[in-house]
Amino acid sequence: MAGTFSRNTEVLVIGGGPGGYMAAIRAGQLGRKVLLVEKAELGGECLNRGCIPSKALIHASRLYHDLRADGPEIGVRAPDAAFDFAAAMRWKEGIVAKERQGVAVLLKAAGVATVTGAARFTGPRTADFAAPDGGHERIDFSAAIIAAGAVHSTLPGFETDGARVLNAWEVLSMPTLPRSMLILGGGVSGCELGEFLARLGIPVTIVELMPQLLPGLEPDLSRELTGALERLGVTIRVGARASDLRRDADMLRMTVERGGAREELSAERLFVTVGKRPASRDLGLEEAGVAFDGKTGFIGVNEQMRTSQPHIYAVGDVARPPMLAHKAYREGIVAAEAISGLPTRFDFQAMPSVVFTVPELATVGWSKADAESKGYHPREARFPYAALGRAHANHATQGWVKIVADEVTGLVLGVHAAGESVGEYIAEATHAIEMGATVRDLAQTIHPHPTFSEALGEAALLWLGEPMHVARRRLDASGR
Repeated sequence: MAGTFSRNTEVLVIGGGPGGYMAAIRAGQLGRKVLLVEKAELGGECLNRGCIPSKALIHASRLYHDLRADGPEIGVRAPDAAFDFAAAMRWKEGIVAKERQGVAVLLKAAGVATVTGAARFTGPRTADFAAPDGGHERIDFSAAIIAAGAVHSTLPGFETDGARVLNAWEVLSMPTLPRSMLILGGGVSGCELGEFLARLGIPVTIVELMPQLLPGLEPDLSRELTGALERLGVTIRVGARASDLRRDADMLRMTVERGGAREELSAERLFVTVGKRPASRDLGLEEAGVAFDGKTGFIGVNEQMRTSQPHIYAVGDVARPPMLAHKAYREGIVAAEAISGLPTRFDFQAMPSVVFTVPELATVGWSKADAESKGYHPREARFPYAALGRAHANHATQGWVKIVADEVTGLVLGVHAAGESVGEYIAEATHAIEMGATVRDLAQTIHPHPTFSEALGEAALLWLGEPMHVARRRLDASGR
């Protein structure tokens, strides 16, 4: 499209990731004229280089590892099992392509126009669209939704090169498996992809600056995963600062400082995963009059996702933490509904999160320490998967469900779980917190048998002192 053109739209959406495409679809459903600009692929990082491809590879590695490690015990023997990395990568890419096409179909069905390129504000109601072929187009809009996502953070001296020092996107598109891998950063990506590699027999070392893996997560969950990773053969260094990286011809050598001592760690490749920052630079926010935090890059928004310019909205990773796709989904819908004049707002009591390791980790609400700091009188109860029939049937007894609730009112304040399929029923716990449910409400909810979700109901009974599938002392006739 060489040359300069112009067009008008009612709603301009910048970014086609989870927040952007959901906003565009909802605005289209509500009868708005919508133009979505995406500089790369529809679906954003989550679909193309994050959530979906990582889970596909994690699933493949788990099938392979479980067949070899657990199969013989339950009567399944496959002595010639092999992991075909190239085939797994092709399968992963096929899934991503199918999902991306699905997003395109949904956008078209909602009447959304989509273009590939970059958009930058040139004023409060105008933007410049730059096409891949060098052409430009002026866009006049009535409202805009910024959904530009985030980019990977880097550390001086540990810059990625796409070959030996990699970010998460590059790990998910490696042409071959590494002989060994160092991981700088023990957050979600570091733990998930580190475990993926370890299950394939790759020596993995994870280095984390903070005192625990998955910083900020409920400590018991971090301890559960740390033990699982170490049993898998992963070397873990927490409370360790990486101070130097030497790139030899055939090996990377990283110096870490820990407890006053220095240690050199080596591997063929290094995966740097030290967080992300909002992709709010180069959007022309100053020209649009949109206020943002110059230090963090986050764009300030209110409960309707409006920025300092009331007709311009921001959703997803550029708006505020946590950087979660399901949070962006809801924010995008709220922004589209606000543009359409509906009585809507982004208001939640609890935000669930899941780590897709083995055991799977899921959490929502407060920890006991959090609840105490808020003035509650919390008590917690933990029900073990080892007492759950479905866990035994699935050879998945590692794990537990813990409920944190107020001693005075019985109000559910938090649920933290480790084990098979915990991510599939953490939404029930989220709903309980949103609705102001008590532990008694959870205990009296009938859970189908045999399922992993029964652990939530059993944990509630245990909290109430009425356990059914773990032993306790006999009560006297008064029930005491």
